[in-house]
Amino acid sequence: MKKFIAIPAILIMGLISCNSGNNSEKAATTDSTSMSADTSHSTMAMSTEATMPEVPAGATVYFKNLKNGETVSSPVKVEMGATGISVDSAGTVKPNSGHFHILIDAEDSIPTGTVVAKDSTHLHFGNAQQVANITLAPGKHKLALQFADGAHRSYGSKLATTVTINVK
Repeated sequence: MKKFIAIPAILIMGLISCNSGNNSEKAATTDSTSMSADTSHSTMAMSTEATMPEVPAGATVYFKNLKNGETVSSPVKVEMGATGISVDSAGTVKPNSGHFHILIDAEDSIPTGTVVAKDSTHLHFGNAQQVANITLAPGKHKLALQFADGAHRSYGSKLATTVTINVK
């Protein structure tokens, strides 16, 4: 009986936590002219029951335009790329597909199967965006590119890469 009460409670808590934050981090850290809002994250709590897709053999993610140690100006234009896996919108878990997240001065990757947080240091690109302009303060910054499935669950270190840049 407790199990039947706990399941709806967990779903409600998930919906509240995914939807409780405002999208102020997008205004503070991204240029809205290059990105449309990612509205899919609030519906992910109900779809996380699907099996986590496998990472296709040879699949990689990478920064197309940023090199380790490079000096750049803010806002930083970030071009994201993937090989061996399709870039698709969040919302539906599909084999061989997913979308990008950028982790700013945070971890190098998120453990496989973990839903990527949505806050000022974990930017979501659930509308299949592959280009973003990110406002960063002057100084050294580590950016990690993390790929996740349609339910925002991380593919882990297999589909992540990092770069350290200097913002002047």
